[in-house]
Amino acid sequence: MAINKIMVVDDSPTERFFLGGLLTKQGYQVITAESGEEAITKAKLEKPDLIIMDVVMPGLNGFQATRAISKDEETKDIPVIMCTTKGQETDKVWGMRQGAKDYIVKPVNQDELLKKITALG
Repeated sequence: MAINKIMVVDDSPTERFFLGGLLTKQGYQVITAESGEEAITKAKLEKPDLIIMDVVMPGLNGFQATRAISKDEETKDIPVIMCTTKGQETDKVWGMRQGAKDYIVKPVNQDELLKKITALG
C-alpha cells in the first residue's frame, strides 16, 4: 500500500506544524487532529494511509485513540505510529498492544521517522 495521506495527531500546535512541514516537504498530503477524539472521527472521514499519534493529550490519550482506531472495522487497516516523549520500554510495549505498528520517541529524528513510514508503505 502506498502511503500518500498522513494524519498527524498532537495537541501541540508546534509539533503539528513541525511534523506537517517535514511530511509535506517529502510529498505527503497531511491532515491534522488536535485530540484523540478528533483523530477517531477524522480517520473515518478522511481514511488516511497512516496516522502519527501523540500519546499525552487531554481527553482520550493516544493509547486509547489507537486502540479505538485499530479495533474499528472502518479504520482497523490504517497503520499507526506512536510518536511521544514516553520512551520507556513498557510504554512502547503498551502502544504496540493497543494496535500501533511502530513507535518513535520525541524529539523526532527525521530520518528515522521517514524510514519507518517507508517500511510501512
